[in-house]
Amino acid sequence: MTNKKGESSYRRFLEGDKSAVLELVMLYGDSLVRFAYCYVKDSAIAEDIMEDAFASLFAKRKRFSCGENLRAYLYKTTRNKCIDYLRFRKRNLALGDYENVLVGEDFTEEITERARNRTLYRCMNELPPQYAEVLYLVYIEERPIEETCKLLKKSKKQVYNLLARAKISLKQLLKKEGFSYEDV
Repeated sequence: MTNKKGESSYRRFLEGDKSAVLELVMLYGDSLVRFAYCYVKDSAIAEDIMEDAFASLFAKRKRFSCGENLRAYLYKTTRNKCIDYLRFRKRNLALGDYENVLVGEDFTEEITERARNRTLYRCMNELPPQYAEVLYLVYIEERPIEETCKLLKKSKKQVYNLLARAKISLKQLLKKEGFSYEDV
């Protein structure tokens, strides 16, 4: 459903409706930032990459046929920009690791939930990027396996294998943090 709305908004943008840009960013922006964060592990860089992905889309003014998918295009573009950034950083910069800091409100339940989420995200950030990526797409974004296969350019068997390895690795990291697998 969101995909149809996104494609409709994009068509309106191509026809000159400037308000459609904001709709597209509102619709896909947050999820693209979280997706990029799985790679770059820096929220400011992830936001910049999301903006670059939209800028590429708007600059190219790519027209999608009924068989193509705007959301998949945005995810692929974001992924490629993350990889480009990581290559650049590896060649040119010696950056330290950044830790995601979530600021919570004063409610005990919310603080507990946020602490649990911080631990989960910290553990996911320790995973190889391909593991974090597949976990994010399947469990956080709740993408179907078929769509995940297309986004990652992998077969179903490869995606299932990645998921299995990622879950085992994440479970081990969470145990080190003192969580049982059922707590998360």
